[in-house]
Amino acid sequence: MTHQPHPKVERKLESLREQVLRMGHLAEAILDKSLRAVWERDPVLAGEVKQDDLPIDMLDLEIDQAVLEVLALQAPVAQDLRQVIAIKTAATDLERVGDLARNIAKSAARLAEREAIPVPSLLKTLASESQAVLKNSISALADLDPESARAVLAADDKIDEDEDEAIRASIASIHEHPEHTEQEVDFILIAKSLERVGDHATNIAEDVILVAESKNLKHAGKLET
Repeated sequence: MTHQPHPKVERKLESLREQVLRMGHLAEAILDKSLRAVWERDPVLAGEVKQDDLPIDMLDLEIDQAVLEVLALQAPVAQDLRQVIAIKTAATDLERVGDLARNIAKSAARLAEREAIPVPSLLKTLASESQAVLKNSISALADLDPESARAVLAADDKIDEDEDEAIRASIASIHEHPEHTEQEVDFILIAKSLERVGDHATNIAEDVILVAESKNLKHAGKLET
């Protein structure tokens, strides 16, 4: 028998879905702007990122309130509750992507003040990969598509590998060109932030699978015996 949500719950769920997807699009945009600030050595773009993060924080608070309102209806059943929890946890992950974009923008501002050195090509690859998994996780959330969500989980392994390689390359460059240590340290910080974006995209993908298939994959690898 197909579950039919209570009309009040369905209205609240639809509003929550719209809010978290709006938040997702803002998170994509702020990450893109912070990276453009790095690539273009643009301190103005970097400075805008802090302000751009405020609407994300506001939506996070609005989702908190809406979740409480759904729970107060005393009507949600298990499927509805899973979706509410998934939306709330996805909102938390997206808020943290906004924070990571702010960190990248801080690096961009510092890099703009220092001697220009080439941005490592692997860092640009890592950025593209992280942006792709974020976009795909949001798309999977919009469609509640577990197959798309699993593709995000698979792609995150490559991000982890590329982050390690990018950090090793920057450390090697510091040994060869110690005068560029500050720039390379910021490249390392950006790489670590991008890897964390991948982690948050993975969390969102796991939430999609939880809702769509009632399977909790969080920490699954660690808990396997």
